Amino acid sequence: MSIYLPIAELPVNLFLILSLGIAVGFLSGMFGVGGGFLMTPLLILVGIPPAIAVASVPSHMAAASLSGAMSYWRKRLVDVGLGLVLLSGGILGTAFGVWFFAFLLQAGQLDLVVGLFYVILLGIVGGIMLVESVRAMVRAHHGAPPIVRRPGTHAWFHGLPLKLRFRQSRIYVSAIPVTLIGFGIGFFGAIMGVGGGFLLIPALIYLMRVPTTVSVATSLFLTLCTMLIATVLHAVENHTVDIVLALILMIGGVIGAQFGVRAGQAIRAEQLRLLLGLLVVGVAIRVAVDLVAHPEELFSVVATESLR
Repeated sequence: MSIYLPIAELPVNLFLILSLGIAVGFLSGMFGVGGGFLMTPLLILVGIPPAIAVASVPSHMAAASLSGAMSYWRKRLVDVGLGLVLLSGGILGTAFGVWFFAFLLQAGQLDLVVGLFYVILLGIVGGIMLVESVRAMVRAHHGAPPIVRRPGTHAWFHGLPLKLRFRQSRIYVSAIPVTLIGFGIGFFGAIMGVGGGFLLIPALIYLMRVPTTVSVATSLFLTLCTMLIATVLHAVENHTVDIVLALILMIGGVIGAQFGVRAGQAIRAEQLRLLLGLLVVGVAIRVAVDLVAHPEELFSVVATESLR
């Protein structure tokens, strides 16, 4: 059964797109991270233009983050102060990312840059997760205690000025690195169509020493805000948000997430991180292969302004 996407201007198989939404929703519920870093490259691989995929997935991410953010908010696990500082950088990063997106789109280099970003970021993050999870499994196999990262421990950037105390996160740190992290999450979210949780959560846990539950809760809050902003800016500036595509993905994502949460509860934490690391590296390799593969069509026709 085919359905026409008005902004992408092409027909797609309804059940294929719905199945992608269910599959990514299942993985998101299982691993506890947003599925934008999986959904966007998968949509590109099935034929959705990168500009449409990148701009349409943020609305799906915002909807998926809403219920989780509200649940953590009721449990008082969201660090509002930390979230607002991250959001201040995230808004600037998102605005700059949308502008850079439009620049790449006009220059005809969007596909290449998005592909390179995915290969580099997913390769690095997936590799780190693989190494960390394997080490944790080896320690558990030999009966060694897990390494505990205490909140509030210091790194070199803790000596920077403009320090703020975030009581919920139990840290006292400069606002400069926090703002820069938010800027980076907003920028890459706008360029790549990802919520940034797969980058933000490790940054908060391993760099800022924020407790894991607070990191997840605050990440969902930031994802909700930045993805809403990215959706609006993409719709107004680039006109590339396909609401039909986004709605199908949202329906599939909600269905799949319910089953993914149940599956994730039956697997140990280090095993989950290992599986997620393998999945992330696998997507990076697949995107890299597409970048260097011989294209089916050597030439393309694009509309340009007539020469005067």
